[in-house]
Amino acid sequence: MKKEEVPQDKGNLSKNNIKELCYATDENGNYTTALSTGWEPKTIALQNSIEDINERIENASADVKNGKVSPIVYFMEVHKMDWVVLSSYVGMWIWRVKRHRKPSVFKRLSNKVLSKYAEAFEISIEELKNFKGE
Repeated sequence: MKKEEVPQDKGNLSKNNIKELCYATDENGNYTTALSTGWEPKTIALQNSIEDINERIENASADVKNGKVSPIVYFMEVHKMDWVVLSSYVGMWIWRVKRHRKPSVFKRLSNKVLSKYAEAFEISIEELKNFKGE
């Protein structure tokens, strides 16, 4: 697209006074960079993603509150992690991390193991242990 055609739609970026760097062609047909405040299709896709993430966080919180899963699942969703990413952060096998999602297993975890999760989630061990869902 041409530099003067770079989208400048109102969206999440413009609300926060942020601009995105895009590639465009100048009047001579050479590639150059241009700033964009966003464009509608990208804004819609981003908003749908944010809504999906928020729904997953709410569901995880409700599951913790109802005793279906441990707080690990909630904080994993808040930090937009999956099992593979979380297991790499805490340095444990995926099967072991998935096992810790069970409330009965979570209750028996040592402070040493809980500290790995707390560090990955950037919270204290007490916050992790005492989270009961919202």
